[in-house]
Amino acid sequence: MTDEQTAEIADNMFGEKLYQKRARMALPILVRYAFAQRVLTYEELARQLDMQNARNLNFVLGSIGVTLSELSNSWGHQIPRIALLVVNKSTGMPGRGVDTLLTPDLESLTKHQRDALINETLASVFAYTRWLEVLRELELQPPPAIVPELIEAARSDGGGESEKHKKLKQAIAADPTLVGLPRSLGNGEVEFPLPSGDVVDVVFRRGNSWIAVEVKSSISDVADVTRGLFQCVKYDAVLKAWRSTQCELADIRVILALESPLPFELLDLKSALGTEVVDQVSLG
Repeated sequence: MTDEQTAEIADNMFGEKLYQKRARMALPILVRYAFAQRVLTYEELARQLDMQNARNLNFVLGSIGVTLSELSNSWGHQIPRIALLVVNKSTGMPGRGVDTLLTPDLESLTKHQRDALINETLASVFAYTRWLEVLRELELQPPPAIVPELIEAARSDGGGESEKHKKLKQAIAADPTLVGLPRSLGNGEVEFPLPSGDVVDVVFRRGNSWIAVEVKSSISDVADVTRGLFQCVKYDAVLKAWRSTQCELADIRVILALESPLPFELLDLKSALGTEVVDQVSLG
């Protein structure tokens, strides 16, 4: 059985087959990503559904597609194809198993046309305002908040800088390979000020490429790491806005560098925010 057949043969989610149960779990998760206007990878969704093999998501996503197609017919308007939010980690695009959810004549399209159609569909998913109504109609609960207690704790003052933090950021500035960057970047700038009044731990600049690194040492608790995830979102927005005011085309990348492993309870938050994390940074 090929991936291309999945959307055609999957039943809707109203049944007791394992993939139907998972489809009922997965749709609220996808709605949360639609509100955040972000995609997620097959591996990320599989982890949130406690699935060992992400390939088994073909039937799950096909079931969601069939269900929303049926609801579209009932409501008299097209509900966007939310299953397309799930993408391949390598390509950043949905798998071919959901092609039939786009158009039955997809084989006649070039790759460029197919990608354009997918991007247009993703935009419609993000713009759709009735996702919570969809969940209510299907008798599904709205997506749960992600670690609200940790987010609340992150709102408190993180305190002053430790010597351990200072040593780690200086080491990263002197050696970009510690966070997976090429040595050719040269030394980074420590304590880089932004127009918002924020200060980024380390920034590497080379031509149009700007890479900001927020650093958390091993003594940072979960609340502080949570704070770092949100700080990266802010730095990304401020840097892009700043460069746009200068009419500069800048390739902005923001990394959260952790000396310790990323706490397991923050995996879903990292995914939802789209923050790039490099953990277990070792000074040797």
